[in-house]
Amino acid sequence: MIGAIILLGFVTAERVAELVLARRNTARLVGRGAVEFAPEHYRLVVALHAIWLGGLWLIAWNHPIVWGWLALFAVLQVLRVWVLTTLGERWTTRIILLPGAPLVKTGPYRFLKHPNYTVVVGEIAVLPLALGLPWYALAFSILNGMVLYIRISAENAALRGASDT
Repeated sequence: MIGAIILLGFVTAERVAELVLARRNTARLVGRGAVEFAPEHYRLVVALHAIWLGGLWLIAWNHPIVWGWLALFAVLQVLRVWVLTTLGERWTTRIILLPGAPLVKTGPYRFLKHPNYTVVVGEIAVLPLALGLPWYALAFSILNGMVLYIRISAENAALRGASDT
């Protein structure tokens, strides 16, 4: 029980810290002339993550930890930090493009076009599995896939448009 509370507390604190960082980075980027693309889907992203994490608090706070899945979740956190540090002040939870800035092609971006979303896909599935909830992992993975389809399509369109200018 205490393990699940600690794990969920960590993930909650991490997400709150990321929202603060994203808000700060977004303001800085916009101050430098950056533009947000496709903001209409952002509420879906926030809602999905809030319901996912809130639901885990509601039903899994007293579940035992499945240690193998927790180890994989820890690896995903290392990858998350790699993505954030690679993007630096350009990391945000929104689609924000700074005109004239080249695409990041270092760090995990050498290997994947969207490594942050790869990490998110893993986290949405693996955290519930670490709490013994395979059905929850499946349900939210499907919902996340639908939201990410919208998100990645919008981001790719924005990136194509930026490269055309």
